[in-house]
Amino acid sequence: MRYLGLFVFSLVLSACSGPAKKKEAVEQTRTSGSVKILVDETFSSIIAGQIAVFKSDYKNAEFLVSEGSENKIIPAFLADSARVLVLSRMLKPEEDKVYRNKGIIPKTSRFAIDGIALVVAKDVVDSTITTEQVLNIMKGAGDGRSLVFDNAYSSTIRYFKDLSGIKDLPKKGVYTLETNNDVIKYVGENKNFIGVIGVNWLIDNSQDMSSYIGKVKMLGVKNQKGKKGDDAFYTPVQENLINGIYPFLRNVYIIDCEGRDGLGTGFANWLLGPRGQLIVLKSGLGPHKMMPREFNLKNNN
Repeated sequence: MRYLGLFVFSLVLSACSGPAKKKEAVEQTRTSGSVKILVDETFSSIIAGQIAVFKSDYKNAEFLVSEGSENKIIPAFLADSARVLVLSRMLKPEEDKVYRNKGIIPKTSRFAIDGIALVVAKDVVDSTITTEQVLNIMKGAGDGRSLVFDNAYSSTIRYFKDLSGIKDLPKKGVYTLETNNDVIKYVGENKNFIGVIGVNWLIDNSQDMSSYIGKVKMLGVKNQKGKKGDDAFYTPVQENLINGIYPFLRNVYIIDCEGRDGLGTGFANWLLGPRGQLIVLKSGLGPHKMMPREFNLKNNN
């Protein structure tokens, strides 16, 4: 009887408490809800930093980020696995059309300027190279030096293929490894090889790879005659990224195809705002636009 009484009592409590409350869904707005983003792995660190600050301001924002090479994330984007993309180029007409056929107009915004650094072993005597020499190597008509890229499907190698006007890599003079780490290690130990590395990656990994990065140096690059930066040799320091004087520059874009006024749109706008641009500036890259500095002047009289 005692156990029967306890059983009945528990049923009464359950009836009184009523059905369990369901977790309320977070409203989908520019500062709340969830969004999937595909990110070129070259820019994963700066996007991670932006998201961390954004979420500190907006607690109900959830980001699902997938990183990969350009060759991997673009097909995923076109297959509609995610509708927000961070890339170093704009969509091609045929890619843009995929979403326009769905009634969605892609919104493309540049939020940063990255540079592509050329690095060699520290004990290499020559510390300069011209744009024309680099393009000749890409075309298979080099001067005995070779270019080494992170992998065959990266946005970095696509950039130089487009710049040199080639579809296929030459049989000699251009090589690919697996990662940027591999490039730094290889170049530091092998003369006559020039590593091709994104500035964003170099800055972000300067501590983790310090022992290897200490064995290499950046080359100064002189642009082709008639183009900006043709008067001297420039390295991809932030000032040269901002004023556009370093020859090997690439824009960093966020492409929003959500088709609604959601978190993807809010995050894209935030990247272009004062806080987002300040994070870009602190990262060592060039911001899309320089934010004006405000001074508070106090009258002590």
